[in-house]
Amino acid sequence: MGEVMHEDLKTYDAAEIGEQVMKTEIFLPEDYRPAEDEPFMNELQVEYFRRKLLAWKDDIMKGSAETLAELAQSSRAIPDIADRASEETDRALELRTRDRQRKLVAKIDAALRRIESGDFGYCEMTGERISLKRLDARPIATMTLQAQEAHERKERVHRDD
Repeated sequence: MGEVMHEDLKTYDAAEIGEQVMKTEIFLPEDYRPAEDEPFMNELQVEYFRRKLLAWKDDIMKGSAETLAELAQSSRAIPDIADRASEETDRALELRTRDRQRKLVAKIDAALRRIESGDFGYCEMTGERISLKRLDARPIATMTLQAQEAHERKERVHRDD
């Protein structure tokens, strides 16, 4: 195939560029749900989970922006001690929630990287397929349900030592 020149003088194979464009333009019907009777992690399933993860991340990021705006507005001096204590408790709870969501964004980013590398949907412990139901419920899952349960049992045993 022909080559396309880029401003910084790197050459790209036109087929590679076309392949990258095609990846971003996958048609996904609105009512699509991954099914067990189709090939595992086919193009539609991968795109479904990619979009689901991106939408989840976008929701979290919007919520974080709203929280920051609210915290900036609510940083006023409240004369009543009980009201001030209540507001501080609410603020601490909101910050803890946002911290958990920040960690969740890191897990979403890791799942998106697994999609790019082709590892998404496979257990990091056993290499087996993670069920579509589990992935649909928790798209950041990295282990099959059985491997996750074994991992948690092992953690409990070691924690009790």
